[in-house]
Amino acid sequence: MTDVAVVAREIVLPSPASDGPVAGSVAAGEQPLITEAPGEVLFSTEAIQRRVRALGAAIDTDYAAECPILVGILRGSVAFLADLIRTITVPIEVDWLAISSYTGHSSSGVVRLLKDLDSNIRGRHVLLIEDIVDTGLTINYVMRLLQERQPASLKLCTLLNKSARRIADRPIDYVGFDVPDAFVVGYGLDYEQRYRNLPYIAVLDPALLP
Repeated sequence: MTDVAVVAREIVLPSPASDGPVAGSVAAGEQPLITEAPGEVLFSTEAIQRRVRALGAAIDTDYAAECPILVGILRGSVAFLADLIRTITVPIEVDWLAISSYTGHSSSGVVRLLKDLDSNIRGRHVLLIEDIVDTGLTINYVMRLLQERQPASLKLCTLLNKSARRIADRPIDYVGFDVPDAFVVGYGLDYEQRYRNLPYIAVLDPALLP
């Protein structure tokens, strides 16, 4: 068996002196990292973290005797799920689904499954993790898809709930925040793949929309 310690000693780190771009700098033709809010900040980093901890505590209580599978919907839920699982103390498993239903800033109304689960959820307790529920059409599709696989239980946790746009209603078991009928970005949510890396949630300035 290879000696891990020996392998570690053989790793050669690059020299600090380099002709390449410095970490954090912007190369020619690239867009700079976004540091300013593209609109009104709805929820600060601190408020989000407080709410995530509260959700984690509630999940701990409800699944105290279980080992649930937390299913994140790519890509918007990545930041939320990554922070959420670090507040949960009961045993868990994590899996991912990838779906497509948005074009630009509106839902296309057509849901496509791009990546399926790796896990067999039959007889398991499943908690679906979503970044935002608005019309409810997408989440209804996903919940039906998972329910057909006969889990022991299936619940829904969303960071944001935009009930003003609801078309297909469905009970939500865990809600982080209710949000107004506005396009929001940050903390995983994007517009044309931008703004996901903001550590807070903001309303996108309508002037930035087509």
